[in-house]
Amino acid sequence: MRTFVSAYSQRPPENENAAGCSRGIPLFLQLFGLLSFALAGCAIERGVGLPELPDWESRRDTLATLSEWEFHGRIGVSAGEEGFNGKLRWWQHDDLFLASVSGPLGVGTVKIQGNERQVSVTDEDGEVTEMQNAEVELQRRYGWTIPVTSLRYWALGIPDPSSPAETAFGAAGQVVRLEQRDWVVRIDEYREGGGQPMPRRMSATNRDTKVRLVIDNWIFY
Repeated sequence: MRTFVSAYSQRPPENENAAGCSRGIPLFLQLFGLLSFALAGCAIERGVGLPELPDWESRRDTLATLSEWEFHGRIGVSAGEEGFNGKLRWWQHDDLFLASVSGPLGVGTVKIQGNERQVSVTDEDGEVTEMQNAEVELQRRYGWTIPVTSLRYWALGIPDPSSPAETAFGAAGQVVRLEQRDWVVRIDEYREGGGQPMPRRMSATNRDTKVRLVIDNWIFY
């Protein structure tokens, strides 16, 4: 069921994108199509191993420039009396991300897609909302938030290069704590992913919300 084909790593044909969408279709619809295609199991899974990451600089630089990867795991979000526990699937292709978040407590399945400039959310009823500030608008809409634009980096165990960060390292030379954008990120466990140690258990906390993440499976392309 885990899927993605090499066509996603290539430039789309002149009149189509990789999921068969014509040019001119809004970004959120193209991304939603890609996500639906992936989750439907329409392609063949393939994965590659990561190169050696002997020190912090090589780890940071290599992981920050990965063009395509995904992880499957579980997420817990708590914000006062609001929150949920559910499954999270995340796919990254260059600066585009697709995430499917599912859980109880009325959340259903929420799909979040976009890039650093544009994010859209598709709720369990299929309603699409374009968001200029996803973290603020998720908080307003659901009572909780997810640091969607930085999570792609934090999940890899590196800071978001777009803003300053304070980092702390464990004995193995991997990040165990970082502070960035009013969030405190703690990585409690690393486990093999793509042949290298990758975050397994982590949390991200700000003054209103705590996001807990367990990554069960990494796939790199």
